[in-house]
Amino acid sequence: MKKLRAIALAAVFPCLWAASASATIVVTDTNDANVLANSIVGSGISISNATYSGATTTASGTFVNGSSSGLGFDTGIVLTTGTTACVPGPNNSSSCSGGGTTTSLSFDFEITNGDDSVFFNYVWGSEEYNEYVDSSFNDTFDLLLDGVNIAQLPNGQDVEIDTVNNGDNSAFFRDNTVLGLDLQYDGLTTVLTASATGLAAGTHSFQFLVKDAGDSSYDSGVFVSGNTFSTDPTPVPEPSIVALLGLGLLGIGARKRALR
Repeated sequence: MKKLRAIALAAVFPCLWAASASATIVVTDTNDANVLANSIVGSGISISNATYSGATTTASGTFVNGSSSGLGFDTGIVLTTGTTACVPGPNNSSSCSGGGTTTSLSFDFEITNGDDSVFFNYVWGSEEYNEYVDSSFNDTFDLLLDGVNIAQLPNGQDVEIDTVNNGDNSAFFRDNTVLGLDLQYDGLTTVLTASATGLAAGTHSFQFLVKDAGDSSYDSGVFVSGNTFSTDPTPVPEPSIVALLGLGLLGIGARKRALR
């Protein structure tokens, strides 16, 4: 039996991100499964049989300048329920939508040593925040290792709109209607680290799956840090004082948007 666990770590917010960011995140659209998968692979991992299915023709891509936009890491891939056009900031729309519903990236990877581990860093974000928390529009994503979801908080809850927000597990949530990060999504998690330990030697399967719930409006997406899917964990720095002050302001000044 392999032991699955997920470690949620606070993201670092470099001082005065929102005020002094020198470059916004830049996404290069691609639906090439091999390009996407190889962009996140790090040490100790070899992959094969990458496949991709996109919500739209512009549902995914690689990105740079993530750190200067406030994401928490600089490069990687993003998979969305609609379009990557809803990723770059500023946060000047409360309902950015791409019209899709589901995006999936799958691949196999090889473990050469028995009882090994894998790790990767990611951020979940959505336009569904904050108005549609605890509603029927609970966009979700799964990170399926051999069919088991490892996108979980330390308390075992899956990472979703309804489980990570201003009221629930708020230590792992960033309200972008307050913080003003240079990203379009109204809310994002901190940088989270998913991990699986005790993997048997041999071939394992992995799938990233993001899904719109209820309708195809109000995009959501998962950002996966470049080169962090590996057998060695990539450290996530401690949050800065500015970040902690920002987290203390969660829930203040959230915008209202029209009902669907």
